[in-house]
Order: sequence, then structure tokens, then C-alpha cells
Amino acid sequence: MADLIGKAKDYMLSRRSFLRMTATFTAGAAAAVTLPGCGLVKVNAEQAAMLANKEGMWVTSACWHNCGGRCLNKAFVVDGIVTKMKTDDTHLDSPDNPQQRSCARGRSHRQHVQGVDRLKYPMKRKNWEPGGGKKELRGKDEWVRISWDEALGIVSSEIKRIKEKYDNTAFFYPSGGTEIPRVLSLYGGFTARWGLVSWGAWADVYPKITGIANNGASSGNDRFRLRDSKLIILWGANPASSSLGTPTFNFLQAKKEGVKFIVIDPLYTESARVLADEWIPIRPATDTTLILAMAHYIITNDLLDKSFLDTYCLGYDADHLPEGADPKENFKDYVLGTFDGTPKTPEWAAKICGVSSDLITKLAKEYATSKPVAIVSAGAPARINNGEHFPHALMTLAFMTGNIGVPGAGVSPNMHSSSTNAGPALVQAGATKVPAIANPKAKIKLNNLEMWQAMLDGKYTDGLGPKKDINIQLIYHGYGSDLNQRAGMLKGIEAHRKVEFVVSQNLFLNTNSRYADVVLPVYSQWEEYGGLLTGNREILIHYSQVIKPLFESKSDMWIAKELGKRLGLDPMVIDPVPIEQQVYNQLAGSTVMKMDASGYEKLVAFTAEDIQSMGVKGTPQTGRITYAEFKEKGIYQFPRSRGDKFEFTSFQDFVSDPVGKKLATPSGKLEIYCKPLADHIEKIGFNLKSPLPKYEPSTEGFEDGVKDGLPFQLVTIHYLRRSHSTMDNVPWLREAFPQEFWINASDAATLGIKTNDIVKVTSRWGAIIRPAYVTERINVGVVAVGEGAWIEYDEAEKVDKAGATNVLNGPIPSGQGHTGHNSCNVKLEKYNKPLAPDYKWPQRIIF
Repeated sequence: MADLIGKAKDYMLSRRSFLRMTATFTAGAAAAVTLPGCGLVKVNAEQAAMLANKEGMWVTSACWHNCGGRCLNKAFVVDGIVTKMKTDDTHLDSPDNPQQRSCARGRSHRQHVQGVDRLKYPMKRKNWEPGGGKKELRGKDEWVRISWDEALGIVSSEIKRIKEKYDNTAFFYPSGGTEIPRVLSLYGGFTARWGLVSWGAWADVYPKITGIANNGASSGNDRFRLRDSKLIILWGANPASSSLGTPTFNFLQAKKEGVKFIVIDPLYTESARVLADEWIPIRPATDTTLILAMAHYIITNDLLDKSFLDTYCLGYDADHLPEGADPKENFKDYVLGTFDGTPKTPEWAAKICGVSSDLITKLAKEYATSKPVAIVSAGAPARINNGEHFPHALMTLAFMTGNIGVPGAGVSPNMHSSSTNAGPALVQAGATKVPAIANPKAKIKLNNLEMWQAMLDGKYTDGLGPKKDINIQLIYHGYGSDLNQRAGMLKGIEAHRKVEFVVSQNLFLNTNSRYADVVLPVYSQWEEYGGLLTGNREILIHYSQVIKPLFESKSDMWIAKELGKRLGLDPMVIDPVPIEQQVYNQLAGSTVMKMDASGYEKLVAFTAEDIQSMGVKGTPQTGRITYAEFKEKGIYQFPRSRGDKFEFTSFQDFVSDPVGKKLATPSGKLEIYCKPLADHIEKIGFNLKSPLPKYEPSTEGFEDGVKDGLPFQLVTIHYLRRSHSTMDNVPWLREAFPQEFWINASDAATLGIKTNDIVKVTSRWGAIIRPAYVTERINVGVVAVGEGAWIEYDEAEKVDKAGATNVLNGPIPSGQGHTGHNSCNVKLEKYNKPLAPDYKWPQRIIF
């Protein structure tokens, strides 16, 4: 890291030099120019000193990526160029009133937005022709610079041609903004995708068994109530990497007040380093067996809260089942093995999950006798194929011990910005007031895990019964990374080379753009007018335009309107509310909780002069903070203190009044036996689930690996180097956080692998190569790679050199259609060819 700081001192960004140099580059010349990844131009010490002392201004900048934090970032702008960054210094930092500090990614935004690899001009594949041309060259072809008029002409012509030849269902828009979907909807509709990734199997399980939506406002405790816990179990949760911002700091305050932390995870994570009193390594995709064994111990040692189960729950035993249910199908008898002959004992579980029976017994006793206990989970352990039993069982464990509805107790699947921040928003943005445009083909959607295969086969799942026909011929990528971030990436590349047309809008030649026919350069939120973001229930951030748009990049909305014109659509319907008015509407409609907790009031005060300065329509209003102050600070943080009226614990009202505050489930109770969940999953059409939480081995889980000779289980981890795939192209972050392959020291010794050896990792679906990181911080038989790397596929060797995990993860639709990234079997071998560190790789500089 010291070397990076030294490099930063030797370079200073010059917008004019940068634009002048890059405007004259050819594709070949650009690759030969040696520049740091931040788009910096080398200057002498005298020039650097002069520029460093030049007057500039701090501007609140957007940190828009899906990292889990969305903290406060400020950019120092000199002559239209960002020369340095800082984070929250709007107030003194304290445990009760923490600053909203940014991470390494937030502080690297200037290297990202101002990077020399920004897409500068519209371009097309050299060998593209209407209908596809040499489609097999997608991802390998040369690029040709074209004008915006030509680019928009190609895209609109192909949209018209494909609609006429097929119909609107041939258009596929996976994700990445709302502007192009407005155009396609007005033009007759399009096929979309569906299915959650981050939440894993929590998505529908939590609301079905509790009657409450699965979001940060509904589950667990807020940061102050966590200090009331006696024990906090982080079950597959690693907020220090996946929930940046304040969550780890908030957990630390609980630890300082004497709360014990147990971490259950295949990895000894950064969070475990900071918080754990005990680490319990477990095999991925087997967590449900550990839960059931804990339940067995609790039942057989009479540690139940029977009163809680009888009053608040449905389905624990035969006496508390819904009418018509098989009396044998109750949770107690399943755990005891009364009818299936398999008691779910600690000894039974130990053989599967790898946690010793003695440790399971100890954990079960401590959990049942330490009330209040908070279990904080995350998406990771539920991000497994057919994994709905895990969240169902984990919630049931809390019901059995009465660890629900009590301050400091509960089960929280919160992650990202809601981790440690359960409860209704205390400050929130208003609406843009842009009217929605319905998609006429909204009923036709492809699942995340089935979409690429559906394009290849022409068939997709739509509930029970035979698969339906689909004929996708156009893929339109907005700003996003669906090809890189969805399981079965090699199938995705194959699908991209099959359809007739692919277009991508992006800042960079990311994976989506690399395999496109036409690429349209868009600008970032730093180059937009401004807007609002939130990072947790207590803050609202107002960011402003930081720099002017670079090169020929355009906004998504400009592209949408120009395409609409060429398709015969009214641009005023596509963009009925100017961006300035949208931001004003959000600001004027923002609300903040009253200090007596009686409801919400206006956040932002506007004068007639304020409204006039924005050039918008509006009415003066009073509010908690003036518009001028909000714009200058860039943040409003709700004042909190221990014991205030805004502390929150989920289900507290229900537990205090189970009749008057009954839940929105069929029984009005917490449903251990949940027929609606089983019916919901059956209707989706991928597989079945019992109404009870049981252990059903995941597809490509531990058992499948043993059976098929793929002895290692892969987990894909969130990584400080990037936010999913965003920012993976920043060399500073690449150097600071190498894309390593984690392997346990004993496994490495058996295979003769040492740190920095290049290892080939092979699954049923593909192979990657990566340098090894040999460590005791990962469980035996488990390996890990950070998710999100931009694929660099060597088609001759049939390996990805970047470590893109979705080359290994299979496209296996299951359950409610969630993604099972952490049930994947692999085998390992040393790779005898060298691999340079990826921060030294040539950047994807085009023109």
C-alpha cells in the first residue's frame, strides 16, 4: 500500500492533457501507452505542487454501487477534474452518532470515473452485419468507432427488423436502468428476467412464515438493541466485507458492552477477526443439519420455550398443525426421527456439516440458555441450490427458544445497509413523480438461472407443466453486468454468440460490452445532474454533479429519447419529467421522523429563491433542514441516542399482543409448518419443498461432490476490491486486493500447493486459474474466490485467467428461483504456466 501512496504523489491528473492524449490514441497505440489506471498523466514536481495548491471545491459525490454501504464521499474538483477524495467530516465521530465513512472503493472513485479505459465513443464490431454477421467473433472482434447517428440508426433498425421478423418477446432486457425499458415497453414490450441473487433463499421464505416483508425494516434489531443481547451469532454474515459503512462499528459497540460473538462460517472472515470470541467452521450448504441437531438437543434436554411455541407458532408438534395436515408431518417428530427412523442428533449432523457433535451440543446449550440471543445471518448460507430449508430452520430455532420479539433477540437476514439497522426508515427520499410505463409482455420472464439455456434451447419454465417456447434474438444490456454476474457464464457467452443482435450501454468495456455488437458510452452519476441516495435508515445523501460528461458519453435518458424518436415514439412520454424537476420532487417530498415518533414531517425547507435557482416548479415549504445546508453538507443524519423512541426489535408488537397484532399469515402466527411456502415453490415449477424445515441435500452440495469426485466445495465471497463486478478494472484496487484463491493449509500440503502457486479450479461447468493463498482461515475441504472478476477466457486452454466465479457456478434453477452460488463442487490441480498479477495486465482501452 505504501508503494501505491508513493505512486499517487508522482502523478497528478490533468483533464486537458488526458483528453488531448486519449483523443489521438488508436486502439493499438493506447495499449502501448503506460499510464496508471486512474487516468493520470505524469507531471514534474513543480507542476504537481502548483496544481495541488490550486483553488478547488469539495462536492458531494455519488457512491452508487451495490456494495452494501453507500456512504458519504466528497470529491475535490479543480478545473473540472477530481484530484482527491475525502469522506464524512460533517460531525465528530462517536459510537452513538457515527460518521458515515467510505471504504477503499469509495476513495478510489476518481480512478474509476476518470480512468483511461472509459469508453469514449460509440462503436461497433468490425465484422457485424444486420442479422449478426460473424457472431462467433463476439468477444474477440476488433472495434470500429462510429458516430452517434450511425450507432442509434443501427440499434433502432435492428429493433425494428427483429420485431417485424419475430415479435416483441424476442427482445431481452435483463437489467441496468429504467430508461430503455420505457422505450421497449412503449414499442410493444419485451422479455425481462426474474429471480433474486443477493438474498438467496431468504426471499420468499421469510415473508411466507412470518407474514412480513423480507427487508431491513422488518427483521432483527437496530444498532442500539443489539447491545441488549447476551450473545450474537454471525451465521454466514461478514459485514466487514459485504456490509460496509457502519455495521461492523455498530457490532463492535455491542462487543464493548460485553456481548459475546460466535461466528459460524467456512471462513475466518474479517468480521471474525474483529468480533469473534469463537469461530465454528462449517461445510457450505450443510448449515441446516447443524440447526436440526441443535433443535434435537434442545428438545431432548427440555430447553424449549413451550409456552412461546403454543402461543405464537404453528406446526411444532402434532397438536398444533393446521386442519387437514398429516399429524405425522410436525417438526418435533421429524427432528426426533419418530417416523422416518433418523433422529437428527448431533452425531448425525457432524458427519455432514463437519462440526463435531460435542461442539454442536455446546452451541445448542449456550444458545438455548443465553436469552436474549440475536442470530444475524446473510445471503451467503442461503445462496445455495434448493436452499429454502436453511432460513426456515433457522427461524424455527429461534421460535423454539422464544428468541423472538425480545430486545436483543431474533433472527435477522439483514445484509448490506440494513445490517445492524433494522427498523422503519427515519429519513427517506420523496418520489421522482415520473409515471411508470407498463410492459405489455410483463408476464413473460426468464429466470436468472435458466435465461442463457432458454436462449439456446428456445424453452423456458413458466410454472408447472411443459416448458414454453421462447425465441430471444436481441439482448439489450443497460449499465450492469448480467453476463458476468449470473451463474453459467460460459452458457451466457454461447447465448450471446447465438442471438442476432447484442447492444450494451456502459462506462467501460465490461463483460456485457465485450460480447456486444454495438456499444454506447454512457456517463456516470458523477456526470449527472444530481440526486439522492441512502445508506441506512438514519441517513439521506444529496449528491451533486461532480464533473462534466467525458468525451462523447451521453445519459441513459438521452439515448432512450433518441432511440424513441427513430422508433416513432413520443420523447415527451419517454421523459415526461426533466431531471432537475425529478430531483426537486425527491427533495421536496423527502420526509423525516418527528422527534416524538408520532409520524413524519418534511425534511427540506425551500424558499421561492431556492426553487427559482433550480429552475423548477414548486411551492415554498418549511422543513428540518434548509436546501442550502443540505446541498452543502451533502447528508442529513437523524440524531440518535441510547434509549430513544426509535429503537427497534422485530415482532415485539406481535409478542405483546398476538391477537390484536396477529401476523399476515393464514394462521396469524409464525408458521413452522408452512403450506403456503410449499405451494408457492411447487407452482414455480423447479422442485418441491416440504411445509416443514427439513434437510434436503443441495444440488452440487457436499454429498454430490463426494459422489462425483469433486472433493472441494467452493464459496464465492464479497470482496473489498470491487462491488460485485463494478470497479474490477481499477488497477489501484487490483494491486491492493489481489484476486486470490483461498485453500486450507492441510489441503494445500496434500496437493503440494504453496502460496502464489497457480492453481486450476475445475467444476462441472468450467475452469479458472488463480494464484493460491494458503491459510488456516478456511475450513478443510473448502476453497474460496472473490466473486465479480471480469472474465478473461482463454478459449485455447479452456480456462478463465481472471478468476470469474460464474465460470464455475452452474445455472441450476431451483426453489423460488434464487441463485445458488455457494453450492458448487470443484477439483484442484497445479497449473504449470505462469500468470502475471492482474494489476499489470493491459487495460481495456479502446481508442
